[in-house]
Amino acid sequence: MDAGPLNVDALRRDFPILHQTVDNRPLVYLDNAASSQKPRQVIDAITRYYLHDHANVHRGVHELARRATEAYEGSRERIARWINAPDAREVVWTRGTSEALNLVAHSIGQARVESGDEIVISEMEHHSNLVPWQLLAARTGARLRYLRLTDDGRLDLDALAGLLGSRTRVVSLPHVSNALGTVNPVREIGALVREESDAVFVVDGAQGAPHLRVDVQSLGCDFYAFSGHKMCGPTGMGALWGRRALFDEMPPWQGGGEMIERVTPQRSSWAEVPHKFEAGTPNVAGAVGMGAAADYLDAVGFEALHRHEQALTRTAIEGLSAISGIRILGPTDPRDRAGVVPFVVRRTDAQDLATMLDAQGIAVRAGHHCAQLVVDRYGVSATVRASFYLYNTNEEVRRLVDGVRRAVRILR
Repeated sequence: MDAGPLNVDALRRDFPILHQTVDNRPLVYLDNAASSQKPRQVIDAITRYYLHDHANVHRGVHELARRATEAYEGSRERIARWINAPDAREVVWTRGTSEALNLVAHSIGQARVESGDEIVISEMEHHSNLVPWQLLAARTGARLRYLRLTDDGRLDLDALAGLLGSRTRVVSLPHVSNALGTVNPVREIGALVREESDAVFVVDGAQGAPHLRVDVQSLGCDFYAFSGHKMCGPTGMGALWGRRALFDEMPPWQGGGEMIERVTPQRSSWAEVPHKFEAGTPNVAGAVGMGAAADYLDAVGFEALHRHEQALTRTAIEGLSAISGIRILGPTDPRDRAGVVPFVVRRTDAQDLATMLDAQGIAVRAGHHCAQLVVDRYGVSATVRASFYLYNTNEEVRRLVDGVRRAVRILR
């Protein structure tokens, strides 16, 4: 479908949840940066697994265990192809981006970070790519260094080289900002990190993978973390891609079944990657659903998806900008965003505005979006965030703009 525009009407038929009303108004779901909706194809794949193939994986010799294992590992191979990983064994299943980033911070920190070392993150971070590094710094005595944001919502890349040096052990940055929508030049950043340091480069891909074609081999990162539920897949499921040599070096971060090679009374040895990092009974259905989501997005086509999101974003920015007192945060050019438009309205509380939009059937998010450093940087306590995906329409964007105009008039 990359050759032409999306057939949004056809796509919307795949999403049963969209066809309902809220307060007798058709639902307009614009909270996709928090979690996307699920197409029938993903729901059906999970249902089929539970109806026909469910069992625990890897150790059973019976037919259901064999089929469950094939489904589980087949989805791992599917996700590896989807992000162009050189080896499916470099894909570790997690409960989501947050767990993946915690895994890296804990395990690479134990292997490589000590007192006096430095960890570079930014003011743009979601708390999931900030708090784990704070915990690591507190545990080891390492120092956090912050890459600042520019006034138009971009990373200050001119300052990045000055933050890198011989003590830099980790650089961890987002592919796309959940609070601003900014698409960061990860490939350029990765080249600079390699040139100026020996640091491990981690990418928070929670907002990148759902919207952009990801090729981990060309991005120049060492780890890439992402979630299923933001890319039309199930909740409680995610993946961490990492370079095999680093995974081999890192100790496991959880103990239990599956992740061991042998256990003795005093010590244990570890299974090979990826199972070394997958303690306990896994979320097999989640893996199946995540593989189905990758199939679905490939069928849609990322070029067409991105063009569609940019058009919606442009319409939203133009419409909202015409409302008196509105301030839109982030890059002004929709080509530099991934379908996220955060805004504040003078003398209007963000939560009140979001509540009034909900009364019109329009679902948006209000708050700091787990990115308090971002709202602090721009001197606001909260924003209203509208975020778009493949099933949203121009008519829904117009309803958003009209709804904001109506709510602002009432609240003022």
